[in-house]
Amino acid sequence: MIEIRTATATDAAALAELAVATFALACPPHTSAEAIAAFLRDVLAEGNFDAYLADPDRLILVAEVAGEAGVMLGYTMLVFAEPADDDARAAATIRPTAELSKCYLRAETHGRGVAAALMNATLDAARARGAAGSWLGVNQENARAIRFYEKNGFVTVGEKRFLVGERYEDDFVLERAL
Repeated sequence: MIEIRTATATDAAALAELAVATFALACPPHTSAEAIAAFLRDVLAEGNFDAYLADPDRLILVAEVAGEAGVMLGYTMLVFAEPADDDARAAATIRPTAELSKCYLRAETHGRGVAAALMNATLDAARARGAAGSWLGVNQENARAIRFYEKNGFVTVGEKRFLVGERYEDDFVLERAL
């Protein structure tokens, strides 16, 4: 059985480990190992998660196997603020909005319902905090993720760029009403 819970300050190290195990799964094949390592170091390291967990405008949810504390299967991060990216701000039109900034799951969980449970809990949490809509950026080459987001009610509303290492990637901006 899967349990979804709000991450706490003591989860930063486990979240960073989970990021190492999952971030590359969302990257297009041309993403270099150096670029992935730089992103993990600069954006998804334990110190970054310490800051994210302390930020009142962010909420991180984790999926775990019930009764197996510390064995994280996946996580999401919501950001309750206006989009910082100009293209995303123009594309996402539902306000107030919550960005689904991170949505990563271990490869072995794919197809087991973990992502759906985590997504439902995440959208419920966004709604509970007063968001009327949610938006996200997803790499245009990540067909699996795009199908998953569309299955969960997101539609493409625009495009933006996303820096990984020293290379800008092309993302779709997806949005859904809550």
